[in-house]
Amino acid sequence: MVTGQRGRPRSFDRDAALDKAMLAFWEKGYEATSISDLTGALGISAPSLYAAFGDKRTLFDEVVVVYGGRYGDFAAVALAEEPTARAAMERILREAAEVYTDPAHPPGCMVISAAVNTTSREVAEALRERRTANIELFERRIRADVAAGLVPADTDTAALARYAVAVLQGMSQQSRDGATRQELEAVAERAMLAWPQ
Repeated sequence: MVTGQRGRPRSFDRDAALDKAMLAFWEKGYEATSISDLTGALGISAPSLYAAFGDKRTLFDEVVVVYGGRYGDFAAVALAEEPTARAAMERILREAAEVYTDPAHPPGCMVISAAVNTTSREVAEALRERRTANIELFERRIRADVAAGLVPADTDTAALARYAVAVLQGMSQQSRDGATRQELEAVAERAMLAWPQ
């Protein structure tokens, strides 16, 4: 009798599957991405998807973490590495123009676009919390610059932080509408004119 590997299941590459699911959610958003879309993208059956990831929401939560580590953490890195909040903001907007228009993946920011038209209160709230955390991160960095005398003492740090995030969100949507990297870089340059001196 000949023995072989017939019938043996192929190994499941969880990281590759998360990458494929991320692209599906990034392209269509949470709500519009169906289980059928996900099983097609991952090349597995629905029972296999549920066995590997639980449900759509659990898979999406994992994907958001993967997205953040690979594409979305450039803002936190810049805020930590640059000597001033202004330098960090210039870098963030420049990098956003590059990341949001990279043809290797869907345009824009997945965390922003995935929340569009979702009827899931839990998903909407989880994504809102991530975006709010970004505003708080920006504001802490700006407040530190105010304390160090690098930004005028009368600066409304909350408004400036919200402005910075609003520009990023707008750039994300513009990229989904077809704006080029150069066009977004021009937006970034214009946005920096509002930074207090």
